[in-house]
Amino acid sequence: MSEVAGDPRETVPPPLPITPPPPAAVAADRPAKPRMRSTLSLQVLAVLAVGYTLWAAQDLILPVLLAMFFALVGNPILRLLQRLWIPRFFGALLVLSLGMLLTFQLGRQLVTPAAEWVRQVPSQMRDLAPKLRSLVKPVREANKAAENIARAAGGESSVNPVQVVKTEVNDPYKALTSTPKLLTSVLAVVLLTFFFMVYGQSLQQNAIALLPGRQQKRLTVEILQSIEREISRYMLTISVINVLFGLILAGVLTYLEVPLDEALLWGTMAAVLNFAPYVGPLIGMLIMLVMGFVAFNDPLHSLLPAAVYLGLHTLEGQLITPIILGRRMALSPLVLILGLMVFGWMWGIIGLLLAVPLLVCVKLVLGKIEGLEGWAKLLE
Repeated sequence: MSEVAGDPRETVPPPLPITPPPPAAVAADRPAKPRMRSTLSLQVLAVLAVGYTLWAAQDLILPVLLAMFFALVGNPILRLLQRLWIPRFFGALLVLSLGMLLTFQLGRQLVTPAAEWVRQVPSQMRDLAPKLRSLVKPVREANKAAENIARAAGGESSVNPVQVVKTEVNDPYKALTSTPKLLTSVLAVVLLTFFFMVYGQSLQQNAIALLPGRQQKRLTVEILQSIEREISRYMLTISVINVLFGLILAGVLTYLEVPLDEALLWGTMAAVLNFAPYVGPLIGMLIMLVMGFVAFNDPLHSLLPAAVYLGLHTLEGQLITPIILGRRMALSPLVLILGLMVFGWMWGIIGLLLAVPLLVCVKLVLGKIEGLEGWAKLLE
């Protein structure tokens, strides 16, 4: 029997099974949910808000920061006393009492020469004027010759300069209102320093206990201990270096026949100003220059205090401090200048003194957090 075309008994291949696409492909085909991203404008607004808060709340923030850094300076001493079986409470009381006693004795020693210099400033400036005129006489003659050439070339201008007279109203009650505020701030710094020394570790442990995971707690403990150890070492080392710098300068000034109380005054000033790199030494150089011209009659002898200050600062900044602290604490000069400008604008002289420790803290924190090491390198 012949086969008929289109016979239903003819075998037809079964249809191919349809395999569902993998879940990853289905998820890829779905439209992605929009994620919240912080735009550049929001980041700028956040930075401005934080900066304004730091400026507006400086009466509250500065005592806390000063107390924290004073406590960091005393922590290595407290650990040494604990090894000698002295409890932390009595060790903190001893360290703080000795620090306040030394500060009081030094302040009492410096009050007399400082008041004498303030009282004699007008007469000393009048005595300083002839010496400065003799030194700048060649420059003045050159400027005068240049003015004569310019006048002969373009004619003398007939426009008279406008003089602006400013008047200032002195508030007689300003001292009465500012003195209690200053005493309150000093008392707050002293009390906060003591409590940070005694209860800082327990507060840190209680804060770490609030973290949810054990791994996060362990990592946070390692980071905080490392930062606390490095910052304490940095603050104590810088403080010792600056104190020795001031003592050596005072000794050299005494050798140059400057009275001992005045030499201690300039040495203390140099030690404090050395906490603010670049800006502090520049101010110290100018002060030493003025002091030399006031204290000595010979122009060449008058330059010796400024020359000694410059030599000691160069030796300390370029050799001693880098050898002791190493490269880990090094900061970029550009970042340092920007930090001094920002903190000095916000908090004044205290901001200049706290700028370097705060930048070191930021660098250490960024270096310990995974993924932010590049920002720490940027600050070097």
